Amino acid sequence: MSLFKLALSSIKGNSLRSLVIFLCVLGIASFFVTTTLIVNGAQNSLNKGLQRLGADVLVVPQGAEAKVETALLMGKPTQVWMSNDYINKVKNVRGVSALSPQIYLQSLFGASCCSVSEMFLVVYDPATDFTVSPWLQKNLGRGLNKGEVIGGSYIFVPPGEKDIKLYGYGVTLKGNLEATGTGLDQTIFMTRDTAMAISQSSKITAESILVIPDNEISSIMVKVAPDTSAHKVALQMLLDVTGVTPIESPNLFGTFRKQMLGLLWGFIALLSIAWVLSIVLIGLVFSMAANERRREMAVLRALGATKFYILRVILSESSLLAVGGGITGILLSLAAIFIFKDYISGSLGMPFLFPSFSSIFLLLLAGLLLSLATVVLAVFSPALRISRQEPAIAMRE
Repeated sequence: MSLFKLALSSIKGNSLRSLVIFLCVLGIASFFVTTTLIVNGAQNSLNKGLQRLGADVLVVPQGAEAKVETALLMGKPTQVWMSNDYINKVKNVRGVSALSPQIYLQSLFGASCCSVSEMFLVVYDPATDFTVSPWLQKNLGRGLNKGEVIGGSYIFVPPGEKDIKLYGYGVTLKGNLEATGTGLDQTIFMTRDTAMAISQSSKITAESILVIPDNEISSIMVKVAPDTSAHKVALQMLLDVTGVTPIESPNLFGTFRKQMLGLLWGFIALLSIAWVLSIVLIGLVFSMAANERRREMAVLRALGATKFYILRVILSESSLLAVGGGITGILLSLAAIFIFKDYISGSLGMPFLFPSFSSIFLLLLAGLLLSLATVVLAVFSPALRISRQEPAIAMRE
């Protein structure tokens, strides 16, 4: 009988012990993959969101930092305003090479053109923009005309419709930006001409009027000059411009990063405790089984099996259980996160975007290795002990 068949036969013959080990490994692999994927997904989403913004410094009204971060990160509705005069004030700060204002309009709830419950409306300035204009030039070869918009990955034209209705005004969706896992995915970008047309139409075609204050903006995206420190430019803004707060790109979403770090350490602590307990439980179960199988192993030794062969049989048996439990736990974790990712993101208050395929593959490999390490560490000592027993003594006991 081959080593594999012998190990498989032993698993079938000791179903209760095998089930306990299988479930322990399944739980460890599932917990490891789930927690790691959630943290990596949140980090991936933050990085993608920062890349999409494309700004070195984000200037917002003083006291509105948390509102703007929440709006950009989770797509939550917000309306913050500051005077247009701040554009020239920020432009005059030493080290600023380019800037572009944006306006955050009243969000729509339950829109039929968005996969989630809330939709975020952002007005950009095509003359100065460096956030969405590069995408437009690459994919359309031009900017947006009046009545045209681009949307995040959650935005779509409702089935059976030719365009998207915003406050009763029809706009043409010219494309979708790459998913980021942040509130930008549920955002529609438009020019001021389009926004004003929607505002005028809303007085007749909508239940509520879209109000766009004159000479008001919500934020200013800033690029600093090459070889210039964004930190120094932000400090200079604090000195030269009152009434606004500059947020450096690396510090953007700082509250969420701290929350994510705390979550990570909590996950590591729980995983460590669960891992140690699983090793102890599997070791106890296998030690009890080893005492019951002394005669069985003694018979194999009497038939000519070496000590090393006995050790290989036991380790092969445990490895099969580890691989089976690990793969099952990993697949269950992936399925659960895929199905409930929006619920998880909303519950934790953090964005989520699946990492790249290569990252997921490495994570799955790490989960499988952790499963094998858990079982091997737990069973090696009792396996070594039973492989070294003398056949004659074991047969008499």
